[in-house]
Amino acid sequence: MRILLVEDDPQLGDGLSVGLRQAGFAVDWLQDGRAADHALQSESFDLVVLDLGLPGIDGMQVLQAARQRGLRAPVLVLTARDATGDKIAGLDAGADDYLVKPVDLDELAARLRALLRRSAGRAAPVLQRGDLQLDPAARSVSLAGQPIDLPAREFTLLQLLLENAGRVLSRSQIEQSLYGWREEPDSNALEVHIHHLRKKLGSELIRTLRGVGYTIPK
Repeated sequence: MRILLVEDDPQLGDGLSVGLRQAGFAVDWLQDGRAADHALQSESFDLVVLDLGLPGIDGMQVLQAARQRGLRAPVLVLTARDATGDKIAGLDAGADDYLVKPVDLDELAARLRALLRRSAGRAAPVLQRGDLQLDPAARSVSLAGQPIDLPAREFTLLQLLLENAGRVLSRSQIEQSLYGWREEPDSNALEVHIHHLRKKLGSELIRTLRGVGYTIPK
């Protein structure tokens, strides 16, 4: 899942980027409010982690403008502003969660997983289809009770398809969720990942609609 991280502190931003990538997210990191505002207008993200005290444009203005344009992605405000009034203002401006620095990385990842669940309209933490189970928190997959070892990219792809079961996702939609700005996938990388998942989980799990995309039927 692709995250836009907006944090102007270089040390904190670097640490969060590394930690969130290790937790399985694709992370694009910006340090300026104007750059964040432009990115939210021109690209798609599954989640946004937004500081408020930003150069260029204040994070609150970035949030308000994005919601006014119709941004649907969950936004978690991560800031040093800890006054109750600031929290109320942030949530009323369109934030889905509000977390005060310093932050525990495990808690941040858990909150982001919860936001993804809610945005997908599900309550259960574990994704399931028949005998297949995927646990985003434990980053584990099992089939008929047997653990299946998946590399990070295959795990994220499977999670994305299960989160959107019944919907057809285009190559562009999938690649936007799997890869950040620093990553340039090979032309056949997606097909390779799909092939490996079918080999491990069964050829009928993921269906191809030629010229359209991929889906896991409900």
